[in-house]
Amino acid sequence: MLIEIKNVSKNYIMGELEVPALKNINLKIQQNEYVAIMGPSGSGKSTLMNILGCLDNPTEGNYLFNKTDVSMLDDDALSTMRNKEIGFVFQNFNLLPKLNALQNVEMPLIYAGIKADERRKHALEALGKVGLTDRIHHKPSELSGGQRQRVAIARALVTNPGILLADEPTGALDSKTGEEIMDLFRKLHAEGNTIILITHEQEIADHANRTIHIRDGEIFTDRANSKENTR
Repeated sequence: MLIEIKNVSKNYIMGELEVPALKNINLKIQQNEYVAIMGPSGSGKSTLMNILGCLDNPTEGNYLFNKTDVSMLDDDALSTMRNKEIGFVFQNFNLLPKLNALQNVEMPLIYAGIKADERRKHALEALGKVGLTDRIHHKPSELSGGQRQRVAIARALVTNPGILLADEPTGALDSKTGEEIMDLFRKLHAEGNTIILITHEQEIADHANRTIHIRDGEIFTDRANSKENTR
């Protein structure tokens, strides 16, 4: 079992009120699954994503990543886990504007203390996986939206993480480019990557093999997508 969420609740303090964002969530994700977590704004899906990405801790319950209880890790260990085990892909790419594509992809390896020659090798391999070896010296402003998202995906892949965690990865793209990005995720999943996709769009969730619907901080449904829907 790669991910196990046990009786997780998350409350936020707003003034004198304690507001529940997640309520007693139980969830298991196997290695090489392709899972979509879907829900409207305010449903709790972003809070769950932050917990899965080790960006936030639950108020109650346990999060086990590859049998490690994340709640027992100190800040340094959490940073290491985020850097090595979780590849983040964001809606707005989060690329550094002054760095070219190759340098952006190398950034997680710099934080990991990898030497320059090894960094370049791994970054070029990751850019090759997303079809951007001809754009390695281009800065984000010189790339299209789809190309920028491909750079962001390469950056997420470069440490060979346990999971790819994609938050609305097509939200800033037109429909044709978004479809190309989802085709890339399908290819990466076929190559053995575990993918967790956060979305509010059914047509995006349909690309995954399993969809978890969250509503009012609780899992409403958790079921396999039909082969007819999975693209």
